[in-house]
Amino acid sequence: MGVFVLFVFYVQSLYYRGMIETVSLTDFRNHRACRIQTHGRRNVIITGPNGAGKTAVLEAVSMLSGDRGMRGAGMGDIARFGGDGGFSVFASLGDETEVCVYFTPGDTNRRVKIDGDNATLGELGARLRMVWVTPREDRIFVEGASDRRAFFDRLAASFDSHHAGRVARLSKLLSERAFVLKNRGDDRWLDVLDTQIAGIATAVAVARIQYAGELNYFLDRCAITVSGMIEKMLIDGQTAAGAEREYLAYLHGARELVGDKMVLDGPHKSDFGVFNNALNLPAELTSTGQQKTTLLDLILAHAKLIHTKTTHSPIILLDEAVAHLDANARAYLFRSLGESDAQVWATGLDANVFADVPDAVFVACMDGEINNILVGGKG
Repeated sequence: MGVFVLFVFYVQSLYYRGMIETVSLTDFRNHRACRIQTHGRRNVIITGPNGAGKTAVLEAVSMLSGDRGMRGAGMGDIARFGGDGGFSVFASLGDETEVCVYFTPGDTNRRVKIDGDNATLGELGARLRMVWVTPREDRIFVEGASDRRAFFDRLAASFDSHHAGRVARLSKLLSERAFVLKNRGDDRWLDVLDTQIAGIATAVAVARIQYAGELNYFLDRCAITVSGMIEKMLIDGQTAAGAEREYLAYLHGARELVGDKMVLDGPHKSDFGVFNNALNLPAELTSTGQQKTTLLDLILAHAKLIHTKTTHSPIILLDEAVAHLDANARAYLFRSLGESDAQVWATGLDANVFADVPDAVFVACMDGEINNILVGGKG
């Protein structure tokens, strides 16, 4: 009997790994202090009028990803106006881990605690695998390649924890290379930079291709592709080592400035394409509602991938979740949420629209305060 109880506890700890049980905000945006309990539910629906602080709750949760949050705002801008200039976001997880992100006036960045001990943002990110969709991402298929690339790189970073660091390192090295060229620096310095760039650029391309391939396994109604100089080499059968050597040779021959700009191809110019299989059209040629559905398909597939590969229950943040969706699309979304391996936090104006969301807890938000929590939804 004891062995069975231990086994059940072990299975439950895996099932709830990464899920949030409670979250508390202090002096965050327009929230002086509030606490939300999820009651172990997989879907947390936050409703209320415009300006009530719904998105602020999602932003607070997104800070627990170890990233700058879904708005990318400065720490001073996040602290509640009229407070002391600091803020904190505290959460207890399903495996009884306690995590906290806080900012104190005078600090240059936020700090992290895990189970009361000081920790790094990277350690926090390893505890909570998180992805978000805001109204900004609704146009991801029709905006420029840079926004699309940043979005998919963020997804890939949840799959490969080192990917974000590589992308940031590549950007820094490219800036340094441009500086050397503009200032007519030593060729030996450029040789060192080009060698580092070729290695990291190839690693970035490999991670993108691997992520796209893994994600496509969980997609049915759409498919994603990756295009770019190094990515094409790899897709065409070149080994990573061979692609790195070929790109290094390209870098050696691309040391001219056009005007005062460095004209250079590579992973910093790559793009992601999404094809709607159901309509047999590229996603950018479909309607706004169809694009939103495709975007949600990608996010839900991502959740399945992360859960399969890491045993984490990823957290999905959906701001204005049902915007641009008709009744059929909403029904499909709610059905998919019930089948997902994620904990979903979603906002909307009208709680009635979410009545069919399964296994949900409903949170009413009004004037920066959490007035009440109504546990409901189909269990």
